[in-house]
Amino acid sequence: MRCVIFTGGDPEPHLPEGVSTDGALIIAADSGYKNCLALGCVPDIVLGDFDSLGSIPADTVHRVYPKEKDDTDLMLAVKEALSRGCDEIVILGAMGGRFDHTFANVQALGFIAENGAEGRIVSVNEEIIMLSPGRNLFPKRGDRSLSLFSYTNEVRGLTIAGVKYPLENGCITNRFPIGISNEITADCAEVSFTEGLLLAVMSKLR
Repeated sequence: MRCVIFTGGDPEPHLPEGVSTDGALIIAADSGYKNCLALGCVPDIVLGDFDSLGSIPADTVHRVYPKEKDDTDLMLAVKEALSRGCDEIVILGAMGGRFDHTFANVQALGFIAENGAEGRIVSVNEEIIMLSPGRNLFPKRGDRSLSLFSYTNEVRGLTIAGVKYPLENGCITNRFPIGISNEITADCAEVSFTEGLLLAVMSKLR
């Protein structure tokens, strides 16, 4: 089951390429409700403490939480999606604004991966994916770079093929950004690894 979560970061001018709300569970986190409506989508549920939105939508199923809580509004939405059996979670409106919020949103991807689901933060300019051990393919897009970062202390057994800077059975750490701004040269880049969590970022070249 697929879920699309709208958060209250920078709004998207349109749904990013490859993102569809058809057949998906749609959750709006606090002021993500406005971003959701702006793109012509209707959420199945809106939740959060509503300090950003400033009011509680009366015409939509909603769940109100106290402002003093451990979970961010996005984490509340992620837990809601996981509790409903979603194994693919796409997060929109999670970029821009305060860095601490953006970093917390990336950490939410780690939580999703550790709970056996696939999480992505998507905007019109970037896609951020948290990968668990295994094999992954990234189709070539001429206007996008591919960067790989170790989210855990280390990522081991890392092999990267179909790129300008390949790697065979390597190890990268979260203390040095050696994987930034690679270029896909084949039809698809192939990324596989055996241990850790790997953060993959496809960024639009400016």
